[in-house]
Amino acid sequence: MKRRMLFRTVSMIAVLGLAAAAALATLADLRTPTHFSGLINDYTAVAGATSVSPGTGPWEVRGPWNLTLHEESGTADFSAAVTMELADFSLSSSNITASARMQHTHHITVEGKVTPITGGFEVTGPATITKDGGPAPATIQGSTLVIDITGGALVTFSNITLTFEDGAASHFGLAPLHGVVRKADRPGDER
Repeated sequence: MKRRMLFRTVSMIAVLGLAAAAALATLADLRTPTHFSGLINDYTAVAGATSVSPGTGPWEVRGPWNLTLHEESGTADFSAAVTMELADFSLSSSNITASARMQHTHHITVEGKVTPITGGFEVTGPATITKDGGPAPATIQGSTLVIDITGGALVTFSNITLTFEDGAASHFGLAPLHGVVRKADRPGDER
């Protein structure tokens, strides 16, 4: 009788221990990732017109991005390296050349404040922007960039949008630029 009671007690402790370990593993998986990366892949709106004319856009905007959350301070560091060029349909068929596309690059960095939003989080802060490896025009420096990372029921963090405000909106447009989250993880976590 005592052996049976001891066996049941040890069995219950083992089952409870396994359940607790499973619960902790589940909680660890529910923690928000701290490192995100992906691609921006979008077109800007046509600048100031309802019809497309050469030189007004839309511009193709493409490139990789990274974002690191700092949980303790409620801030995040964001960086992107994008190329911009006029889309084919913004050019006439006689001038689809590299120079007509006005190709250029931008490196964009932000140290911003993190705010929870429905389906994800938002990072807002002043952007440092380069153009072709040098300083971007002063009119777009220090402009605010709003970064939203959201997702859905199947992929918690799947989408990113970049919305430029202030002077940078005249270059990148008022509409959000869209992209994809390719990776969201907590560096150092073993899975």
